[in-house]
Amino acid sequence: MEMEYKTFRGNLKMPVIGLGTWGIGGGYWTPDCSRKAEWVALLRRAIEFGYRMFDTAEMYGGGCSEEIVGAAVSSSGLPRDEFFIISKVWPNHASYNDVLKSAKNSVSRLGTYIDLYLLHWPSREVPISETIKAFEKLIDDGLIKFMGVSNFDSRLLMEAMGAAKKHEVVADEVKYNLSDRFVERDLMPVAVRENIAIIAYSPLGTGSLLNPSSKGFEVLSRVASKYGKTPAQVALNWLIGKPNTVAIPKATSEKHLRENLEALGWRLSQEDVEQLEQAYPIT
Repeated sequence: MEMEYKTFRGNLKMPVIGLGTWGIGGGYWTPDCSRKAEWVALLRRAIEFGYRMFDTAEMYGGGCSEEIVGAAVSSSGLPRDEFFIISKVWPNHASYNDVLKSAKNSVSRLGTYIDLYLLHWPSREVPISETIKAFEKLIDDGLIKFMGVSNFDSRLLMEAMGAAKKHEVVADEVKYNLSDRFVERDLMPVAVRENIAIIAYSPLGTGSLLNPSSKGFEVLSRVASKYGKTPAQVALNWLIGKPNTVAIPKATSEKHLRENLEALGWRLSQEDVEQLEQAYPIT
């Protein structure tokens, strides 16, 4: 399946579907590299299927996830500029010097530069201006190409954008799916106006969206049948059809890797979009 792309502020070009790597290489700051070869092989298969964007973070497996992403990309035989790697710095490391240190460590684990570097969550201690200043130095030094934020509401996003002096904040990674449309209330209008990328994590609601007993599933299933697609493919297609939105579903099997890419190459009708949105109202 041929990848589709969207272009955002600062000429940021991103695949509309990538692969989230939370859980690959361990958990919350806890490395588990015992299955590293297996995970690298899975990501290599993802690349063969057409994935070009990987989302990772220093927190994921305490850096082991970054090592796995880097190994898969470097051993793929494809040019580095075909890939888009997202990584994130933890808010405990949001100070100027800590950001620089974290980024250098992430780049070392990945074995390459980072396309998009995000502050994982807002920091309660460090002003966003200090973090952004460090991000701008990282861009100047060639360690990262673009900078952004994650889990920021519209007010905090605008604050981050206002703190940028030399380069632009271009993305906000947030939880967004058919059953959790809260970002449409507040963040989406700002993102569209400013041409900021919304990177949707948990685009299938960590699986809850696909539970047959969940609210709205009957409509989702009916629409899926109409298109000869799975409910997951419809949910992803709905999401990437939203303005300024790309999705980073997780997948830990070849079956799900393939299934997610089958959300590409077609579009839901406006009538079906409206049916889905009535079944899954904004709360």
